[in-house]
Amino acid sequence: MSLTSGDRPSSSPAAQMKDLSDRIDAVIDTALAQQRVVGAVVLVAKNGETVYSRAAGFADREANQPMTPETLFRLSSVSKVYASVAAMALVGQGRLALDAPVTNWLPDFRPTSPDGSVSDITVRHLLSHMADLNYGFLEPADGPYHRAGVSDGMDIANVTLEENVRRIATVPLLFAPGMSWNYSLATDVLGLLIERATGLPLADAVRTLVMEPLGLTDTGFTIADPNRLATGYVDDGGTPRRMADLEFIPLPFIEGSEGLRMSLARAFDENAYPSGGAGMIGSAGDLLAVLEALRKGGAPLLSTSQLEAMVTDQTPGMDLLPWPGRGFGLGFTVLRDPVAANSPEAVGAWRMGGAYGHSWFVDPANGLTVVAFTNAGLEGQSPGGRFPDELTRAIYG
Repeated sequence: MSLTSGDRPSSSPAAQMKDLSDRIDAVIDTALAQQRVVGAVVLVAKNGETVYSRAAGFADREANQPMTPETLFRLSSVSKVYASVAAMALVGQGRLALDAPVTNWLPDFRPTSPDGSVSDITVRHLLSHMADLNYGFLEPADGPYHRAGVSDGMDIANVTLEENVRRIATVPLLFAPGMSWNYSLATDVLGLLIERATGLPLADAVRTLVMEPLGLTDTGFTIADPNRLATGYVDDGGTPRRMADLEFIPLPFIEGSEGLRMSLARAFDENAYPSGGAGMIGSAGDLLAVLEALRKGGAPLLSTSQLEAMVTDQTPGMDLLPWPGRGFGLGFTVLRDPVAANSPEAVGAWRMGGAYGHSWFVDPANGLTVVAFTNAGLEGQSPGGRFPDELTRAIYG
């Protein structure tokens, strides 16, 4: 059995397994020894079989609490997988339509284009981030989203989902919908759309559409077990320190950005609005189960045609910064050019991550699904940290 293109053809399956484990262990051990990562859970599946599973380091260093496979994490943008799959499930049920205007469900959501006109934003635009909305963390501190009081979904904000979406609609779009790609709060708008289409709170809708069909119980918008929640750390001159109640984390790879506003306390705030783009909490094992269902064709969550729509690049000819060589499907990036992306993944691989220190990818051509959750803000995310790229290279040998 060959795990990756880098394995020696003549080696036995047992030797291949040991080579893979040794390579991944070396990446994890080095990151821990260099204090770039405090703790990590890494899972690798090949053709449906989990071939690597390790929890290492600390979930809470100060409390001497070890990382375990059952540790829960603040998911940040990993949340987008769950919200996007829920929306696609509703498309399959006929309760949403990809090319229907959002105003069919949110009649007041009518942000203007730069010229003052109003154009239809569709469900497809939201899923592909072609709605030309924005994120506050991509703006300077006095940017229009901040002036409008918009939350990015990771801070403490006294706002409901409906009110946050209303505020988003007061800010003019960057361009006309469908004209360009911009990573944005589109998935938060999608969350309210899901609520309107189902008549359920977003947490209940995602649980019904995504979690229950797979028998998953760890992931949602509240903490399944507070004692299992990893704390968050952020780089402080080469050594991770425990995050403060409110952190402003700069993004050096995005010029002019104020950076992220992140609050560990949000996970415990019962009144925090359910951010489909950044607000969920869950385990690495749950994400692996969802991604594996998608890799195998979508069942029992989606039909094959819905899955094919999700993994089709919606942004041909567009440069997606900060993801060179990648396009965007309906919920996550899709690899176009491995050389431009500096990645050993095969063309068509899907990938995303999260600012609390997470990365994942699915390489259908090689039958690979990989989930890597850390509690080291940005270091475990790509772009932002070395850990995801080092891990990917180790997996491919």
